[in-house]
This record gives sequence, structure tokens and C-alpha cells, in this order.
Amino acid sequence: MDDLIERFGENELLDLVPDSTGAVIDQSVVDKAIEDASGEIDGFVSAGGYPVPMDPVPRIVTAYCTDIARYRLYDNRATDQVTKRYDDAVKFLRSVASGQVKLGTRVPTESSVGDAQFDTGRRTFNGGGF
Repeated sequence: MDDLIERFGENELLDLVPDSTGAVIDQSVVDKAIEDASGEIDGFVSAGGYPVPMDPVPRIVTAYCTDIARYRLYDNRATDQVTKRYDDAVKFLRSVASGQVKLGTRVPTESSVGDAQFDTGRRTFNGGGF
């Protein structure tokens, strides 16, 4: 939940999922959204050949997890911005699953945790074009 609060603010989460008193964020609802988002990510990541759960989790994956969880918390009230961030996350994850984007597999260093590598493919000149 801390990542969601850091990225989107406590007030937004309190507006989305207040507990019965209305004064506190309902932790169980947030935990369920994060669990569902993590499951969605695991499906794509494992299809790309990565073991799940990921350890350590790349920062880019954590960021997309918050976008997916936020989208789930909004449910049918999602704004265009929230929906776009969700769509971008799924697009990225599909790229991981297809192998177009590779998540670092080397032993992470402080500067490499969260790196993603993009494989755009190669064009071969055949004398008459590409």
C-alpha cells in the first residue's frame, strides 16, 4: 500500500476505499487489488520465461503494479488517465511476455535494479530494401 500512497496520495486512496468509518483506507480492499494486480503481472512475466514471484522486483514492474491496482480500485469509475496508465502497463507486460522487452536477469546492482531492455529486432539489408 505504501507504493500506492507514494505515487497517488493517501487522499485518493481514502476517496476510493474508505473503511466503515470513512476515516481510514480499507487495507483489505487495497491488499486484494495489489494481489490481483500481482497475479496479472505474474501471468505475463511467467509467459515471458521469468520465474515468479520475482525477487527482486524491478522498479518498472512495481510501478506498473501500482497502475494496475489503482485501475482495479477505481473499478467502473476509472478516469481516462487511470485507464491509459492501465493500458500502458498491459502493453508493457505483453511486450515482456512476447520477448520484445527483457527484464534484467543478471545479479542486480543498485544502479541496475529496475532496468528493462528493449529488443526492437534487426533489419537486414537484402540489396533491394529491408
